[in-house]
Amino acid sequence: MKCLLLLIVVAISTSCKPDRNKEPHIIIETSIGNIEAELYPAKAPQTVAAFLSYVKKGLYKESSFYRVIKIEGLPAEYNSGLIQGGIYKSNPTQLSKLAGVKHESPKETGLSHVSGTISLARTLPGTGRSEFFICIGDQVQFDSSRRTNPDGLGYAAFGKVIKGMPVVRKIQAKDNKGDDIIDPVKILNIEVQ
Repeated sequence: MKCLLLLIVVAISTSCKPDRNKEPHIIIETSIGNIEAELYPAKAPQTVAAFLSYVKKGLYKESSFYRVIKIEGLPAEYNSGLIQGGIYKSNPTQLSKLAGVKHESPKETGLSHVSGTISLARTLPGTGRSEFFICIGDQVQFDSSRRTNPDGLGYAAFGKVIKGMPVVRKIQAKDNKGDDIIDPVKILNIEVQ
C-alpha cells in the first residue's frame, strides 16, 4: 500500500511540474555572451513561425545588434530602453526580399512589453520582418501607444529572455550616436535549443 501511495504521489508531482520544453527556446550567440529566450507560438503563431524560419535558414549568422534606446546619464543597471538587432546592417539585400509578417497586436495576443520581452520591429502593420528588439525594463507603451505607432496596435511581442539579461545590458551600454550603436555587437548565430 505504501508503494502504491508513493507511486501516486510521484505521478501527480511529475504531472504538475511545468514542462520547460513546451515552448521553443533559442540561444542568441553574440560576441559578448549568450542570451536565451523562450518563444510563445500559442499566443503569437505567425510571428514565431516567421522568426523560427529565419533562424532555420541561417539568416541571423553574422548579423548584429545595431540600435539602442537608453536614457543617458543613468547607470546601466537602472536604465530602461531596448536593443534592436537583425540583418538590417549585415544583409540589407536579403531583408528587402522578405515578406512582411501578419501583425499580431498585444491586444490580440495578451503579451505585454515587460522587461526581457522580444518583439518584432515594424513601421506599419504587416511590415515587420527579421528585425527584433529586446525590452530593458517594462516598456508597456509598446503594447498600444499612439506615440510609438500612430495606428495604436503596438509591436508584436513573441518571446521573453530567460537567461542573459546582463548581456542585453552590456549591449545597451555600448557607445552610441543617437540610436546607432557605434560598434555594433555581432550576433554570431541564433539556434533553437
